[in-house]
Formats: sequence, C-alpha cells, structure tokens
Amino acid sequence: MAEQKIGILGGTFDPVHYGHLVVAEDLRQKLGLEEVLFVPAGQPWLKEGMDISRAEHRLEMVLLATASNPHFNVSTVELERPGPTYSVDTIIELKASLSARAELYFMVGYDALAELPRWKEPARLLELCQVVGFGRPGHEEIDLHELDAAVPGASERIMVVDVPQIDISATDIRRRVARGLSIRYLVPEEVERYIAQNGLYLEGGS
Repeated sequence: MAEQKIGILGGTFDPVHYGHLVVAEDLRQKLGLEEVLFVPAGQPWLKEGMDISRAEHRLEMVLLATASNPHFNVSTVELERPGPTYSVDTIIELKASLSARAELYFMVGYDALAELPRWKEPARLLELCQVVGFGRPGHEEIDLHELDAAVPGASERIMVVDVPQIDISATDIRRRVARGLSIRYLVPEEVERYIAQNGLYLEGGS
C-alpha cells in the first residue's frame, strides 16, 4: 500500500502570515505531499516567558488563512495538550491518530533546526519522521554536520530544501499593528480583518 506523505508545520503563528503559507505550499509541491498540517503551538518551551496571544486567536487565524487551500489542514494537538510543547510528543501523537501508512515530514526553519540538540529526544524525533530544513530570511544556512556531535547521524537524517525567501516576520506585523501601520499583503485579508475586529496587538489587546 502506498505511503501517505503528510507535512507538519508547527509554529506560534502569532499571527500566521504569507511567509508561512508560501513555504507550506512550496514544500507540499516539491516533496509531493498530499497534505500539510499546520500545528499551532500550545506552550512552546523555547519561547517560555514571551508574551503570546491566546490560543483561540492564533488557532482561528490559522483556520482562516488555510481555508482556501484544499491541501492545508489544521491540528489542535498541541493546543489540547497541557504543559510545555515538545515536537517529539506532537509527532508521536500525530502518528497515533493518522493512518498507519502516513509518512510524516516535519518542516523546520534553519533557526529552529540549529536548536535541535536542545530539543527533547532529538534522536527519537529523527527516527519517527523525516525532518525537512528550510532557509528563512536573516538566518544563515545551517551546517548539518555540526549537529552530529550532539545528535549522531543527524546530518544523514535531515533533508534540506530551498524555498522562496519571503521576508515577513510575525514580530514586525505585531509592531506595525501597534503603530497603526498597514499589514495588507503581509497576511491574508481574513486574518487582517480578524486582527482588527479583535483588537489584537494593540496596547492592552488580547
């Protein structure tokens, strides 16, 4: 029976923007994925102490942003799990809930991939899924062999794919909203409207 190739794209998505969507669609085509699952983070341990919008807002924005693409879906697995969010736990949970023939492609930017040795059970993660690294504007290309010292064999288990470099940052979007500047063409119109209607990223906003 043929394998079902599914991409996993996690993130805080605060807010989701065109950079995320372009990368997801590009990797879907290049890797021949049937589906890309967007997984909004619950409590990302690497961002502990940072001010992150409420989960229901981030989830709704991802649902709005992905609705028009029949190959995009959203998983709430991390939002439903209490405590810190670890990628290996997410992959284990997704594998248990998906078809036995599902082959998971965990898509990670170079900046996050550089932190691989600090992740929970990185070697097990590499066994459970195909990790796909991609470049992001402002982040240097990673030397996978440097990861081997901490995670033996990592360089052989990680695939690197070139994607369009869309220089859009969620941090910049939040700052623009706070300053009353336009975010048109940075996020889908539905997301722009949701941010405005809910007063997100304003002083005292949710």
